[in-house]
Amino acid sequence: MQTKRKVIGNSVVLLAVFLLTIYGVFYGEDLGAMMKAIRQADLRWLMPGILLVVVFIWGESVIIWYMMRSFQVYLSKRLCFLLSCIGFFFSCITPAAGGGQPMQIYFMKKEKIPIPVSTVILMVVTITYKLVLVVVGVLALLFGNGFLQHYVKGVLPVFYLGLGLNVGCVAFMSVLVFHPLLAEQILMKGMDLLEKLHIMKQKQALREKLQESMQVYRETAAYLKSHKLVICNVIWLTFIQRFAMFAVTGAVYLSLGCSGTALWDVIVLQAIISVSVDMIPLPGGMGISEALFLRIFVPVFHSLTLPAMVLARGIGYYSQLLLSAVFTAAAQIYYSLRERA
Repeated sequence: MQTKRKVIGNSVVLLAVFLLTIYGVFYGEDLGAMMKAIRQADLRWLMPGILLVVVFIWGESVIIWYMMRSFQVYLSKRLCFLLSCIGFFFSCITPAAGGGQPMQIYFMKKEKIPIPVSTVILMVVTITYKLVLVVVGVLALLFGNGFLQHYVKGVLPVFYLGLGLNVGCVAFMSVLVFHPLLAEQILMKGMDLLEKLHIMKQKQALREKLQESMQVYRETAAYLKSHKLVICNVIWLTFIQRFAMFAVTGAVYLSLGCSGTALWDVIVLQAIISVSVDMIPLPGGMGISEALFLRIFVPVFHSLTLPAMVLARGIGYYSQLLLSAVFTAAAQIYYSLRERA
C-alpha cells in the first residue's frame, strides 16, 4: 500500500511539474512558427540523436555487466540493459532521481544477486556518474572563463550552485567510501547533537541501521582498492556514456542547419546545463533544464532556440523516458511470467 501511494505521489508531482513546465515554456510563444521549424529539421541528424540516447542507456548496462563479472556474477547484456532501463525510468519520474537505484536493487534481487554486491556496484556507478559532471564543471571553471562569460553569464549562479552541490556530493560519498570510520563517527556525533536538541528521539534501531549501512561503504572501499583497473575502465566508459547524451543537442544543432558555433561548444554547453541541474530535486531536472536551455543557447540557435529546446529535450529526456518505460514494462512482464512458471 505504501509503495502504491509513493507511485501515485510521484506521478502527481511529475504531472504537475510537466504542466507547469509546458505553461512556462510556451506561454506567449508563436507555436505555429515553432512547429514549422521543427518540421523542417533534418531527420538524417535527428535519428542519430535518438541513437545517442540508446547508447547512453546501453552505456550504463555495459558498466553494470562489466562490474558484475568482476564479482563472478554472469548476467546477459540484454538483462543488464533491462536493469539499466529500470534505473533510468524511475530516475526520470522521481525527484532528485532517487527512485532509480532502489528499483534496480529490487530487480537484481530477483536474479539472486546479493544486495551488498548490487549496492556496491550501483554506488560506484553513482560516484563515477557524478564525477564526470564534476570534471566537466571544474575544467570549464578553470580554463573556460571567457566561454562561460559569453554563454552562461546570465545564469552563472545556477552553474556555481550545481557544481558546488556535485562537488559536495562526490566529496561526501568519497569520505563515506574511503574513510568509513571517520564518516561513521561524524554521523554518530550528528545524531547525538540532534538528540540533545530534542530534534530526534533516542532510537537504538536507527543507530544500528546506520552502522549496518556503513558496512556497504566499507565493502565499496575494499572493492575500489582491489579493482583499480576496473574502476579506471568504468570512469572512461562513463565519460563516453554521458557525452553521448550531451551530443544529442549537437545532433539537433546540425538538424536545424545552424552554423557559427563549433559543435564541441554546443556539446559542452549541454554538459554545463547537466552540471547545473543534476542535483536539483525535480524529476529529470524538468522546468529548470528548459529554462537554462532557453537562456544559454540563444547565441547558438538565435530565433530557433525554442524549437531547438523542444527537440533536444524531446529526444534527450522524453524519448529516454518513453524507451525506458517500455523496457521497464517488459521487465515487469518477464519476471511476472517467470515467477508463475
